[in-house]
Amino acid sequence: MANEDKKDFNAMLNDSKDMPKFQMITDEKSIQKYGGDRMYFAPPIDYDRVMRLVPRGKLLTVGMIRECFARRSGADFTEPITAGIFVAIAAWASFQRKDDETPYWRTLKANGELNAKYPGGIEAHRELLESEGHTVIQKGRTNIRYYVKDYEKSLFHI
Repeated sequence: MANEDKKDFNAMLNDSKDMPKFQMITDEKSIQKYGGDRMYFAPPIDYDRVMRLVPRGKLLTVGMIRECFARRSGADFTEPITAGIFVAIAAWASFQRKDDETPYWRTLKANGELNAKYPGGIEAHRELLESEGHTVIQKGRTNIRYYVKDYEKSLFHI
């Protein structure tokens, strides 16, 4: 995200933008990819609420949050683009607060990948995870990415 120091992420977190809401999609490729046509949009604060549930030493993925929201709402899937944005907003909102922390670093991208859009980028995300006992590994030669080793063993089921 750009200009993080000029944004009020807690205001963004609490702006529901008329969500939750559903949308029917008609694009056949998307219907095939996501397994249905009923798409759910969760408000940013809902991502924060779920991220707060993850105890020390446990992990969650954005995909798991999306699956949970789809299951609870009766949708076929939760919209993926806003999910990634709202997880980052929850992270930055927590970072901006003096207290009432959301342990955002416990929420990973797909396949256990670290999130460069969190406060402090990959390095800070890595330090927070390693402080809780996780091992971070590097993959790739030109397109380098970082992952939590054996993240599946530490998943928190919601």
